[in-house]
Amino acid sequence: MKRFAAVVALALVVSLPLSALAHFGMVIPDTSVVSRQTGKELGLSLSFSHPFEGVGMPLEKPAEFSVVVDGKKRDLTGTLAPSEVMGKPSWASSFAVKRPGVYTFVMTPKPYWEPAEDLFIIHYTKTIVPAYGSEEGWDDELGLKTEIVPLTRPFGLYAGNLFQGVVKLDGKAVPWAEVEVEFYNRDGKAKAANEYLVTQVVKADANGVFSFTVPNEGWWGFSALNEADYQLEAEGEKKGVELGAVLWVEFSKWQG
Repeated sequence: MKRFAAVVALALVVSLPLSALAHFGMVIPDTSVVSRQTGKELGLSLSFSHPFEGVGMPLEKPAEFSVVVDGKKRDLTGTLAPSEVMGKPSWASSFAVKRPGVYTFVMTPKPYWEPAEDLFIIHYTKTIVPAYGSEEGWDDELGLKTEIVPLTRPFGLYAGNLFQGVVKLDGKAVPWAEVEVEFYNRDGKAKAANEYLVTQVVKADANGVFSFTVPNEGWWGFSALNEADYQLEAEGEKKGVELGAVLWVEFSKWQG
């Protein structure tokens, strides 16, 4: 009976139309903290997917991939090499972290046309990696078209911690912004009993601040969605553009 229930639950998720699933830009490092133990070489995977279901979409080479540390930006687009995530074309990079600092890696993708939703998707995606004990600058605003600025330090977190951030669009807080939250189900072991458990949804307050308590360890993506004030052309017509401010954060298992 338990096996039958599990099969039914999985079928509910699998039967969801892909257009109903949340899209996430993804920048996932091979370690969330750089130390002497991990070594200085940091691998990074860039992709576009439905992270809980393990369903990938092809990611065209990003318009830009960069790292910001101590207020200085370095273009890493030239370091990108073709890769594959969830069976779809993606990109990979390697970066030598030589000195202490808080390194914010940013992917600006090219517009992705989603015919099922009749719109373009652009997810400005960040992940923040501290190195060698440094923790200054994790809450710096980068001036992206849209971004989540963390209010909780986005590293050194345990599952069960409350995470907070503020949603920005054109440098201004977005009142009542909707934020989708999803677990990177890398090994596919997590199963959702129904479709509402695949993507969590919270709303920011009047100041653009959202809060979410993460239930288990692993990588979690936070995606704040807004409509662009411009359109792009597809199929001979002007189409809307969804702007996503995406931040990926790893939460660790409590050691007690």
